[in-house]
Amino acid sequence: MNFIKNNLANAFTLANLFSGSIGVIHLLAGNYQITALCIIISLVLDFFDGFIARALKSNSNLGAQLDSLADMVSFGLLPGLVIYKALEPFGNQFWGADLPFEIKYLALFITLFSCLRLAIFNLDDEQTYYFKGLNTPSNTILIFGLYFAFIESGSFSFLFENSLLLILFTVTSSWLLVSPIKMIAMKFKSRKLEDNYPKIALLIGSVLILIIFRTVGIPLVILYYMLISLVFQKQLR
Repeated sequence: MNFIKNNLANAFTLANLFSGSIGVIHLLAGNYQITALCIIISLVLDFFDGFIARALKSNSNLGAQLDSLADMVSFGLLPGLVIYKALEPFGNQFWGADLPFEIKYLALFITLFSCLRLAIFNLDDEQTYYFKGLNTPSNTILIFGLYFAFIESGSFSFLFENSLLLILFTVTSSWLLVSPIKMIAMKFKSRKLEDNYPKIALLIGSVLILIIFRTVGIPLVILYYMLISLVFQKQLR
């Protein structure tokens, strides 16, 4: 019984890795709806592994390492490959010039900076009630959400039909992962209403965005999340 208690959270973490790996396979095959499902499953599992570990008081160094390693695939490799797929049609063409390499490989900077962000997070004791920089799951939702909306309905074509904007987006996304900007974490420090204004504003705004824009609203929620985090910078502590 103790073995199950001590390793149940780790099983959820490994399931996150399994789902993320399947998502990568289907992403490369162009099966974007299955990839979307895998990302959702990984997000749910990533939330519950920490919840279970805290509920069962089974937190461990092993669990912390497994969590980051699993996230590196589900929310590190996968978003990098999304931009890789988006840049693939451009070949070695960039802003009218012929480069000596295909620009799609630049997308992997998102994967590199995701790895750096996860390592920094593991060593930072401050990020309990807020994040420093955009967390990797949110970054993945933003990137895949934009691309999925483009594939399904042609939304955000201004971004995916312009190699310069895609590269700028890649650079911005990579920087946001390791930026010093404080971002809202959905952990409640107290029950005081004033301590939870950022989270309340985030939840209400996100619901409204999803109701109005539906699928296209998914990446917009992440943009709203970043905006609200900027507005409430002084309250995030």
